Amino acid sequence: MADIVLSNVHKVYGHVVAVTDINLAIKDREFVVLVGPSGCGKSTTLRMIAGLEEISAGTIAIGGRVVNHLQPKDRDIAMVFQNYALYRHMSVRDNLAFGLRNRRVPADEIAAAVSRAARILSIEPLLDRRPHQLSGGQQQRVALGRCIVRNPKVFLFDEPLSNLDAQLRAQMRLELKELRLRVPTTSIFVTHDQTEAMTLGDRIVVMKDGVVQQVGTPLELYRKPANRFVASFIGSPSMNFITLRVSADGEHFALACHGWQFRLPARRFPHLGSHVGRSISVGVRPQHVRLGAPVNDDQIALNGAVTVTEQLGDEQLLAVRLGDGEIRIAGADPDLSLPTGTQIEAAIATDHLHFFDELEQI
Repeated sequence: MADIVLSNVHKVYGHVVAVTDINLAIKDREFVVLVGPSGCGKSTTLRMIAGLEEISAGTIAIGGRVVNHLQPKDRDIAMVFQNYALYRHMSVRDNLAFGLRNRRVPADEIAAAVSRAARILSIEPLLDRRPHQLSGGQQQRVALGRCIVRNPKVFLFDEPLSNLDAQLRAQMRLELKELRLRVPTTSIFVTHDQTEAMTLGDRIVVMKDGVVQQVGTPLELYRKPANRFVASFIGSPSMNFITLRVSADGEHFALACHGWQFRLPARRFPHLGSHVGRSISVGVRPQHVRLGAPVNDDQIALNGAVTVTEQLGDEQLLAVRLGDGEIRIAGADPDLSLPTGTQIEAAIATDHLHFFDELEQI
């Protein structure tokens, strides 16, 4: 078993708290992604698991064994770095074999392991080349191959796709997902890119300021974000937020701001009762705003003026002025002509509304 358990893991650099009380259990063969903005503590967490950083408090266990005081070489992990960390003077074959030779593995076993990794990653024609003769994607495959030959308990990925262009990143994401089927090893992947997190992870750990904000599957984070930060970070384009004041109106709650107001039934949204007389932040994803008038009582209407259109070929993204604020609408017909200032009507299903405390900071 290669499950990983972090219990109250804490990291401090002098007076700077980098990571605060992380509790996380990763199952055997699970692929977990740590995601968040720069400085959120995700790479520090990965390096503590690898043994490259000492922890200030707490415990880290791999396969049921506490590894707090074990050296990286004794933790049975393999790590892929952002800069690939290949030996420039060695051939691809020697790069793949280097770690096994250091461990004094018999030559025939090394040859078999290198051949297997090269076959899995389709780099057999590259074995006699040097790293400078390879493209970025090929170097990334070699870095992955160096991990595969070791057959470790855990793969650790520290932003391995960041140096690749957009097209190659998309290709490598597909290759990583295929690789997981062939080599099902417990994996932790660090990235600042929410698209990578959503497409690769069985579960995602969203971090901010050294604190875990939410852990869940990609759909759980997208559909039920725990707070405004998660809601804003997960999903592209980012979620719209509008500040509205709540008041009681018989069996309904009325929500209003300058330029927009609507009512919601109290029986379906009882949690709004504690916010009467206060302002809240209402979130709605651009994909959940539909052009046109509401078609039933479960939809609310909004009217605004188009300020900007973004043509993406298969759709348009619209920025629409709504009172003092602005919202974005995704999925508009690309052939629709909407000059700046065009008045439009749109509808939002009440099931797609998200509510956050206005005082909560993103």
